[in-house]
Amino acid sequence: MTFIKHDETFARAMILLSGKAKAHGMRAFTAINDRLRPLLTPPKDKKTIVQRSHYRIAAIALPLLISGCGSLPKGASFFSQQDSAPAHPVDISHVANAIPRVEPHSRYGNPTSYVVFGQRYYVKKSSLNHIERGVASWYGTKFHGKRTSSGEPYDMLAMTAAHKSLPLPTYAEVTNLENGRKIIVKINDRGPFKKNRIIDLSYAAAVKLGITKAGTGLVEVRTIDPSAINQSNPSQIAPPAPKPAAAKNRAPPVAFNTPIPLAIASQTPVVTTNHSTAPQADKLKRIIPGQAVNIYLQVGAFGGRINAENLKIRIRDIETLPVSKINVTQGTTANNAIFRVRIGPIHNVTETDQLIKRLAQLGIENPHVIID
Repeated sequence: MTFIKHDETFARAMILLSGKAKAHGMRAFTAINDRLRPLLTPPKDKKTIVQRSHYRIAAIALPLLISGCGSLPKGASFFSQQDSAPAHPVDISHVANAIPRVEPHSRYGNPTSYVVFGQRYYVKKSSLNHIERGVASWYGTKFHGKRTSSGEPYDMLAMTAAHKSLPLPTYAEVTNLENGRKIIVKINDRGPFKKNRIIDLSYAAAVKLGITKAGTGLVEVRTIDPSAINQSNPSQIAPPAPKPAAAKNRAPPVAFNTPIPLAIASQTPVVTTNHSTAPQADKLKRIIPGQAVNIYLQVGAFGGRINAENLKIRIRDIETLPVSKINVTQGTTANNAIFRVRIGPIHNVTETDQLIKRLAQLGIENPHVIID
């Protein structure tokens, strides 16, 4: 049975690699790369026949898979360095917010749906009226200068971000719910693919929000309609920029001892419809900066209380979780009663991630982070 289990794991990894990862940009490819690294590392115990055979198969199979599905994304490596901030301090005080522009969806990065690690993500047709709260992360040197899902080069010193489902590009206001800082970013990439992260910010954007030290932050993401800005105050929206030459399709290497100005990516104008975000905003509880922000995990929602209570009992198997933190709350949706099972409040994102792992061991997958 051990042999079969190892074979299944290895085979799934090979199938994952042979998929069209490059179609979803460098982020998706690197995520798969990071998953495969432990499987492809030479075993320390040379007597382990199964592991040794997998390593040999990998040495032969990888070149064949690569040649069979086309070339790797530019700059790709099976053993990339860990992501990090610049090695030396970079002055980003002059880096301004992204300037919303009216433009069409990018040619790349907007399929109807795509799959990463067996999870299918659906791309929204419109970004209008999108408001969500959750955990933000950031990415830096590992991807700098490499292609994003939209085809633009990633510049960690520009005000950009990655999102799993919003159309590319989308402009959004991101608010740090703990300190009240606000920024405007251009979403031009796909990710983050770690569970319960709603947005991945560029290094510069993360510094502006004050989340680089912790690695994550509690945020609200609110999309911006550039055409609405244009109608209310034309001076607030930037004119379309000329299309760059193909030779300028990559971000230049970063000289970390020199401040780098924000480069606004090129766009082409298109007309969009103006819609108010007020109805959706009314559903969210107002959070005052400086006050405590509560994190909850919603693990289920049911039309009947009995099912909700049964799930609550099941969760009690987590020994380190106080029963008082497992609650069933009643609400309404489409005029029907709904019973939500939530855990919390939880102290921080690290504790939340640990709890998600324990829930997975109980067979409870995909809990949803709620910030209140």
